[in-house]
Amino acid sequence: MVRRARERAAQLGCTPVLPGAAALLGLLARVSHARSVVEVGTGAGVAALHLLRGMPEDGVLTTIDLEVEHQRAAKQAFTEAGIRPARVRAIPGRALDVLPRLTDAAYDLVLVDADVESLPRYVEQAVRLLRPGGLLVVDHALGGDRVADPARRDERTTTLREVGRTVREDDRLLPALVPSGDGLLLAARR
Repeated sequence: MVRRARERAAQLGCTPVLPGAAALLGLLARVSHARSVVEVGTGAGVAALHLLRGMPEDGVLTTIDLEVEHQRAAKQAFTEAGIRPARVRAIPGRALDVLPRLTDAAYDLVLVDADVESLPRYVEQAVRLLRPGGLLVVDHALGGDRVADPARRDERTTTLREVGRTVREDDRLLPALVPSGDGLLLAARR
């Protein structure tokens, strides 16, 4: 199922979460007992499959993507995996239009795996959505190992560094950077 989802991601031109980070997502969902999860950037459903695997059977994943075709591919992956439709709420649209309509402090985990240009605003919304003890996860936080290279000053790398600094300096969060996959920036909501 995950292999087929990865193949569909390649066909659609979207970058799925790397295997090490995907495994960690499932583990994080499990150990945090995440019943209510938001995913910004559905892609072909690779990360969602791992999150759903780690979530309890009554857990619900809300996944947002601008591309309806991506959500269609993800729904196919969910069906192949035997995931009940009631466990996934797929919302098509711009995440910055959808996120403000979600309930404050109502989510156990928020995964941000979408366009870097909007990452600071996604993270701002994610912190608002998290309940105390909830977990923020930002995928691709190392930017292909560019973030650690001080010579790299392109806009994408600079934005990733700024988001890392913002999360680190936010008194509401307890952060960690895990070098799994392309890096997962984690932060628990105090």
